[in-house]
Amino acid sequence: MSAAPTRVPQQERSRATQARLLEATVDCLVRYGWSGTTTTVVAAHAGVSRGAQLHHYPTKAALVTAAVAHLAERRAEELRVEAEALPVGPQRLDRVIDLLGAAFTGPLFVAALELWVAARTDPELRGALVPLEARVGREMHRLTVALLDVDERRPGVREAVQATLDLLRGLGVANLLNDDSARRTALLHTWKRQLAALLTPGPHPPHDQPGPTPTGPTQPDAHRTARP
Repeated sequence: MSAAPTRVPQQERSRATQARLLEATVDCLVRYGWSGTTTTVVAAHAGVSRGAQLHHYPTKAALVTAAVAHLAERRAEELRVEAEALPVGPQRLDRVIDLLGAAFTGPLFVAALELWVAARTDPELRGALVPLEARVGREMHRLTVALLDVDERRPGVREAVQATLDLLRGLGVANLLNDDSARRTALLHTWKRQLAALLTPGPHPPHDQPGPTPTGPTQPDAHRTARP
């Protein structure tokens, strides 16, 4: 007698459907851009019915922002796992910058750029994207501080970390239309040396004397994004 087929619980099927939709959305954004990524195209790409897609994500804005959040969380977790193999000592900084540089040239970054440009003239998308990007940006900043193993309370460290993320983001944009790897490698080689000097602990001001006056907010710019 053959065994009865095992029924997959509804909640598990729902999670699997959502995962297929989110992965397909990022893939479509990379392949077809914002205008070509319709909810119908995504559903077909994911092998999901149109009704199931609408049930989970009733609007395009909801679908694409959920997809980017999903992939950002997954990539951040991958970076944490990769960080476990990072060397200690001077080589660590080099490897961290290389890991982050790869994140700013990957599919998640390309998909995010499509949304940033579209959100400029799409109020619904902008309303959904701005808080997401603020959260992702803060998380990437915290992750970079942890990967570099630096104390952000020291003067200049927060600014050095944010400058690194801004540089990597800009180099990622420059790499979109053609292979910019040679120039990027040369620039990052120079920046690694400068960053190492900026992050090297120096003498601290005495406790009975005021420290330097802060020149910016205590948290990274909420509207800046730092995507793997």
